[in-house]
Amino acid sequence: MSLIIAGRFQTFPAAESAAQKLFARGFVEEDVTLFFVNPSGQHARHPIGGDVGTDPGTSSAPKGAGRGVTIGAVVGAIVGADVFAIFQTPLLVSVIAAGVGAYIGSLAGAMSHTKKPRAAHNADEPMRHAGVLVAVHVSQETQADAATILSESGGMDIEHASGHWKQGRWSDFDPLQPPHPVNGDLPQSRV
Repeated sequence: MSLIIAGRFQTFPAAESAAQKLFARGFVEEDVTLFFVNPSGQHARHPIGGDVGTDPGTSSAPKGAGRGVTIGAVVGAIVGADVFAIFQTPLLVSVIAAGVGAYIGSLAGAMSHTKKPRAAHNADEPMRHAGVLVAVHVSQETQADAATILSESGGMDIEHASGHWKQGRWSDFDPLQPPHPVNGDLPQSRV
């Protein structure tokens, strides 16, 4: 595993300027990479997009739909029976009313059991924001210098990480993992 220091910038020109400052201070091109991190929920981890397979707020929706079908069918049958009795309409009207009631009830039941999604991360844990990330492959001796240069260049959310650095890139970067802010404490050797 390699030590990595990264900082987030709002624009590519700002990130490129920070990279130039790193190069001026002795960092080599194969140890610096820039890439864009999409906003949360837009990382296309699934074939149809998104970061998760299902919305956590919909976990109780099937139960609500089941209850809604039952209640809606009963209410629809009662309404259909009343229409049948009052207007002498065909019995088919009662059946159709029960079906429509079941459909509306399932929809209302599912929606009533849909909750506002909880935050996907712990409130105490920092969240990764969108932007241009400048990642620097560092050694124990150069990590503080890289963090300082990124910070002085306008970098936000300066973080340290442990990852695989291959062919001049942070190859196992995961945008869903929360960043580990530097905040003055840099990791020690991981050997």
